[in-house]
Amino acid sequence: MGEIVVAGHICVDLAPALSASARIEPGSLIDTGPLRISLGGCVANTGLALADLGSDVRLHATVGDDELGAIIASRIDAHPRLHAALEVTTRAATSYSVVVEPAGLDRTFWHHTGANEVFTGGHLPIGVADLVHIGYPPLLPGIVAGEGAPLLALLDRVRRAGATSSMDLAVVDPTSTIGSLDWELILRRTLPLTDIVSPSVDDLRSALGALPAGSRTPSGPGLTTPALVEAAAFADRLLGWGAAVVAVSAGQDGLVLRSAHADRLSRGGRLLAPLAASWADLRLVTPPVPAPEFVSTNGAGDASTAGLLFAMSRGAAPQLATELAGASAAAVISGRRPTAADVVRLRPSLRGLFSNELLGTLR
Repeated sequence: MGEIVVAGHICVDLAPALSASARIEPGSLIDTGPLRISLGGCVANTGLALADLGSDVRLHATVGDDELGAIIASRIDAHPRLHAALEVTTRAATSYSVVVEPAGLDRTFWHHTGANEVFTGGHLPIGVADLVHIGYPPLLPGIVAGEGAPLLALLDRVRRAGATSSMDLAVVDPTSTIGSLDWELILRRTLPLTDIVSPSVDDLRSALGALPAGSRTPSGPGLTTPALVEAAAFADRLLGWGAAVVAVSAGQDGLVLRSAHADRLSRGGRLLAPLAASWADLRLVTPPVPAPEFVSTNGAGDASTAGLLFAMSRGAAPQLATELAGASAAAVISGRRPTAADVVRLRPSLRGLFSNELLGTLR
């Protein structure tokens, strides 16, 4: 497998430990636990998960010339499989998120877009990468300006370089400038050049709204919940707009995988083209892998994408690839990293994707 590039949104996550009674109350002192500082955003989450699984990954993003930017660079340099290709700007501060997650409750993010405002992908060197994964266009105002023109230009460069393109989305804030954009138009323009796309139902619903009344309701094996039916309907729309492989996460209900005909996949670059025959015309639903315990869902969706992409880079069959996606997410939810050893503990059937060196001391 050649080089993997993960590009786009990156930030520093600041996560104070909070009890279930934590609240915002002006004038009060609320006791908290230790502060956890980690890298967040697609570039960090998906890139690190790919590295944990065994890939060498080049990370490309824009950071500010400040202390948080230095933290990002040092954290990346500390991982032997991660290689930084950061653009440093003086036009904006490094992005950060305050992760508010009281015990037993879903998380909320207080997010500063910062240097992600100026990321366009124009400085991204594709080189000989087999895969270029672009993360969180809804949090990259520069790349979706002009009805997505910079994103379209980047995807065109990836296609001309012979690499496979991949894209993940994020929830669109309806009160922001990004929320006022025509996301159907942006996706219709860019998906013909996007080979793999892996959003969640929440991402798509926030960008495109509810499915139109009277639209065809998907049916078939595994579509056992409303969330899975909605995921399948969105997946069919994205395929119709030109994507080659679509994986839509329905969270705790599972993952819906759809793919186009073999001729579309054969035009999908160095990673996807060799899989055209075995990955064409898919309609799969894979249930989630149960997490041994619940710690946090933060980064689980990115880990799922990483598992899918890693398996595809190893030439895995579709069912095995979706199982690795689920096991990677489950590892993160349980507070562990999605290493080869940890995902194989959750799903022993995945052992064949990893070398003995990666599995380490697994018994």
